[in-house]
Amino acid sequence: MRSPSLTKTNNSSQWRTLFADSLTIFWGDWLDLRVRITQVAASGLISPLIYILAFGLGLGSSLPKPAVGDSYLEFILPGMVALSSMTISFGGTTFSICGDRLFTKSFEELLLVPIHPLALQVGKMLAGIVRGLMTSGSVILVAVLFTGKIWSFINPLFLLILVLNCAVFSALGIIVGLNVQSLESVGLYNNFVIVPMSFLGATFFDPASLPIALKAIVYLLPLTYTAIGLRAAAYLPIAQFPWYSIPILLVSAIALSIIGARQFASQQD
Repeated sequence: MRSPSLTKTNNSSQWRTLFADSLTIFWGDWLDLRVRITQVAASGLISPLIYILAFGLGLGSSLPKPAVGDSYLEFILPGMVALSSMTISFGGTTFSICGDRLFTKSFEELLLVPIHPLALQVGKMLAGIVRGLMTSGSVILVAVLFTGKIWSFINPLFLLILVLNCAVFSALGIIVGLNVQSLESVGLYNNFVIVPMSFLGATFFDPASLPIALKAIVYLLPLTYTAIGLRAAAYLPIAQFPWYSIPILLVSAIALSIIGARQFASQQD
């Protein structure tokens, strides 16, 4: 029988190895990502700017003051941050894996690396999180310029929700990237999952004002909890923050990571 101290030491060593392997996988993606920082940051900026100009300054000027924020423009800005981080975390991760699997054919080498599948999952997810933060950082800069509220968009609670959102959708992007057989299939996932969620995930409206039937759909979407959490972190007192959004996003990220790790373990390309 192993002594408790020996078991504890072995477990600690395994976790350190898992962490180091995850950083190794992340570093491989970062070497490719760092040369495209400007491109990645700008890629998710155009659409949010269009939404801000069209909805925030155009339509928003004719709407009454929303429940959160001083204007409709302020109301949708956290939603734009959530939307941009979702789109790039998911799309960037999915296309990165698809490119390795379907075109460069270098993904087989990754599968042969003698590390735990969870390290592969976490490393790829970290790269997706960085992609999402780079893009949403550009949107945050625009939000600060339009509102002048710096602390609203860079406080720890706001950034925590943002990181969790990037983790959820990069983990989802890994699962999709491991399963699709063509880029056309990626487009189907984008059209039937990401695009509907962009409009139904509380980015443009307050879900509390919806009928019960629609609430049941909207509150099934992780982006809804991100938009609600970011809005509250930006504009509301800490006592009114929806703390339930953090465990929901965290559990979603963990569940998707477990699924992704199992997919890595059984992947054959």
